[in-house]
Amino acid sequence: MRIDILTILPALLEGPFSASIMQRAQDKQLVEIHIHNIRDYATNKHKNVDDYQYGGGAGMVMSIEPIAAVIEKLKAERTYDEIIYMTPDGELLEQTHANQLCLKENLMILCGHYKGVDERVRERYITKEISIGSYVLSGGELAAAVLVDSVVRLLPGVLNDETSALTDSFQDNLLSPPVYTRPPEFDGMKVPEVLLSGDFNKIEKYREEQAMARTLARRPDLLK
Repeated sequence: MRIDILTILPALLEGPFSASIMQRAQDKQLVEIHIHNIRDYATNKHKNVDDYQYGGGAGMVMSIEPIAAVIEKLKAERTYDEIIYMTPDGELLEQTHANQLCLKENLMILCGHYKGVDERVRERYITKEISIGSYVLSGGELAAAVLVDSVVRLLPGVLNDETSALTDSFQDNLLSPPVYTRPPEFDGMKVPEVLLSGDFNKIEKYREEQAMARTLARRPDLLK
């Protein structure tokens, strides 16, 4: 898989992709993550990528020209399955989005800033708009990092335990059950006996019951 991220602040994306699972995925050549500075495509003297909005009002708007330039360059080199814009008014990111996107070959992600991008960018180029929550960030970079992480960890070979992702929260519309590790007792708090029993049928049933109970208590909307 190849992921191209368009941003005016590349430094914000260096950390999330240079450690842990994201770094290992790249080292294994399971994913290529390329970060493009939109300012490099600005043609004006000061490399400005924003301007005042028509009609007046507070806040600047990202200009269409440099964004279009980088998108057109990349599209000339390969075909993209999705061109995604990270925006508060997009579809709320769900596990199903990650499941679908991990099957793609080439993804492009545009990170917004200021009051957003010129609407014509969205009309001409964007195929999917995604939000990570009902709140506003300073820019789309952190949201893009969240999206990329949720997708890349599902690629075959990325996780050491291939079944791990399949038992994550939300994969079957249930939250994960509680988990425990050593020691079996801490300060009077004991690990449930069933998990120490070695009876995998009972353990599986216990986990299913706990997952259902936790989902019902914390996210009953998932059961609908």
